[in-house]
Amino acid sequence: MKARITVLFYLRKSKVNAQGQMPIYQRITIDGQRFDISTGLYIEEVKWSSEASKMKGNTEEARLTNGRLEIMRAKVYETEKKLFMSEVEITLESFKNEYQGKKARQRLLMPIFEEHNRKMKELVGQEYAPGTLERYATSLKHTKDFLSWKYNTSDIAIEKIDHAFITEYEFYLRSERKCANNTAVKYIKNFHKIINQCLANGWLNRDPFANYKSKVKEVIREFLDEKEIEEIINKDFGIERLEVVRDIFIFSCFTGLAYVDVQQLSQDNIAIGIDGDKWIFKNRQKTDTTSKIPLLPMAMEIVKKYENHPLCVNQKRLLPILSNQRMNSYLKEIATICKIKKDLTFHIARHTFATTITLSNGVPLETVSKMLGHTNLKTTQHYAKILDKKISEDMMILKNKFKSTNQTKLGKTN
Repeated sequence: MKARITVLFYLRKSKVNAQGQMPIYQRITIDGQRFDISTGLYIEEVKWSSEASKMKGNTEEARLTNGRLEIMRAKVYETEKKLFMSEVEITLESFKNEYQGKKARQRLLMPIFEEHNRKMKELVGQEYAPGTLERYATSLKHTKDFLSWKYNTSDIAIEKIDHAFITEYEFYLRSERKCANNTAVKYIKNFHKIINQCLANGWLNRDPFANYKSKVKEVIREFLDEKEIEEIINKDFGIERLEVVRDIFIFSCFTGLAYVDVQQLSQDNIAIGIDGDKWIFKNRQKTDTTSKIPLLPMAMEIVKKYENHPLCVNQKRLLPILSNQRMNSYLKEIATICKIKKDLTFHIARHTFATTITLSNGVPLETVSKMLGHTNLKTTQHYAKILDKKISEDMMILKNKFKSTNQTKLGKTN
């Protein structure tokens, strides 16, 4: 929307000099906001026309004075044109800085990015997971390295960030950093958050991401089938640490909780649900959405098994969970012993709950999404897409329906 600008010249009667002359001031009004500037010119009040906003008469003095005022008026509209052509939003501040030749405060990218990460660090455990902070720390490093690689500089003014900057940054991530598609897109997404922060604070007048598009490629998520789950459950490892890790992993397979959420569980998270049985009520660390999960018999059995475990009692935890790194290390041992060729990690348990445990057994997508604590049904739909077994079962019902219909029609024909 174009700003409405008006110009007025007037005498400031409160500032009469020793010769009885008054200063001529210029008043510029932008969308109702105004600022006054001295023209440096003085005249007697009787020579001034308030209605015409100029000096009276056609004398040499009047021509020179009025000519000077017209030059100043023209400068106002030249400034307006310059801002418009530069696609800078015309506000009182931006106009005043341009008109008076003042440079607006230059904001650099790195301090803004670093301050974002500092605040995020303060909120780890409340609003953010440690992994999220780690990813933004890596994003900051990649951005610094890109600036050095592309521009041979350690920082850049945010107003210089444009569409070309973003596409070059993406190219750098893919070519120099060897990032896969989805990894590159995630780093660009993190950078986009910083730019959105600049836009929200009014530090940028245009969005460099306006015409940028990226697409996350769908990843086939690994999960365990029924046979593999049974193999892990029934295996006698004879090693306590592996059995503990196995139990907690299976617990996650039957609840769908991610590692950080299992780690935070206590007896307080278990309560009686709407059906009179025990449920888990837990706010997901990642999305801060509530997961409400009825405890299946297998999960309940594991909870009871460890209710008196020293680590659970001393640390008020539901299960004696180890660090994520150690859990994943021991899960690789379990996979080898059970002859499972998949790259077994703790997060596979969550995928297994979504697919083998729930969707494959006819639990509706919306219900699974609610239990997983997803904020978007599309996230849950990724699991449904990979279930060939479910597709086969659904289509078999349809086949039988058509088969029955065709037999009826054929019978009538005969």
